[in-house]
Amino acid sequence: MLHTKRDVRELLLKAFELGASDLHASPGSPPLLRMDGALTVMQEQKLSPDDIEVMARELMGPGERQRFEEAGEVDFSTQIEGACRFRLNVFRQQNGVAIAARLIPAVVPDLEGLGLPQAIRSLMQKPHGLILVTGPTGSGKSSTLAALIDHVNRTQQKHIITLEDPIEYIHHNRSSLIQQREVGNNTASFAQGLRAALRQDPDVILVGELRDLETISAAVTAAETGHLVLGTLHTTDAPQTIDRIIDAFPGHQQGQIRIQLAGVLNAIVSQRLLPRKLGKGRVCVTEVLINTPAVANLIRSEKNHQIRNLMLTGKGSGMHTMDMSIREQLQLGTIDAKTAQPYQAEGGS
Repeated sequence: MLHTKRDVRELLLKAFELGASDLHASPGSPPLLRMDGALTVMQEQKLSPDDIEVMARELMGPGERQRFEEAGEVDFSTQIEGACRFRLNVFRQQNGVAIAARLIPAVVPDLEGLGLPQAIRSLMQKPHGLILVTGPTGSGKSSTLAALIDHVNRTQQKHIITLEDPIEYIHHNRSSLIQQREVGNNTASFAQGLRAALRQDPDVILVGELRDLETISAAVTAAETGHLVLGTLHTTDAPQTIDRIIDAFPGHQQGQIRIQLAGVLNAIVSQRLLPRKLGKGRVCVTEVLINTPAVANLIRSEKNHQIRNLMLTGKGSGMHTMDMSIREQLQLGTIDAKTAQPYQAEGGS
């Protein structure tokens, strides 16, 4: 039975050693690992509700315990020296307390290592505007954002402020000054942190998630006032991302936000991680929308449904659809047709 902090951290360390992306601990179930996108049993021994309660208490500090008791769930992070960081969510569910842990590598990934297209690298040369990275949970958005921030840190002299919930990758100052703020500990909310950032002389602002109207509005304002703003949304493709942002606003404000978004949007990168055909690991497939004058005109004129047609013919501008990226990986032999088919149907052609 797992009854000590050492045992909890041994589970996390074992997940790291096995190359898992996530660890799940739930009452009545053995520990489960997500390996290359699929859940697998880590060990046969089932965990009891008491086991999970003890594990959770040992992992949480006083602040996290208080937030957990008040809300029934809490996000935070921890680190095992010599291994990696872990983004943890402790939450109550029908059978008691459960834990979900996401493994965050100690080394910040680079754009080439993630297999991201060249067009994404050039986005970070923009002095201002809005760059959105989208996709479902577990699609590698945090890694992409970290790689983009690291690229700026290595190549430009900028002041970068990140707003994260919780802090995942740890950045160290190189050519740039980076200040990482954690929602709940260093600032009350993404929106409040964004508003404060405008008085902190940043060049680049990273927003972990554009999760509500207040945060979206503050991000657009920051982009309008001369800052390069990066953020994420849980959307499946680029046109849907535009719809999601506009729909977040009341009807009488949607015309204005269309005009603002058409003016500040630099690009939308939508991504997925698909299992490799041979060997371990996953392949990143992407969709890239660059806000050309033609795209901006469609946004302003409420013709988002025509944006995909521009993406199909916009390769010269750095654009491509998810389906085009998947077809490229199929031709390279990195993924198989069975794996690709559901995402081709979703992404369209």
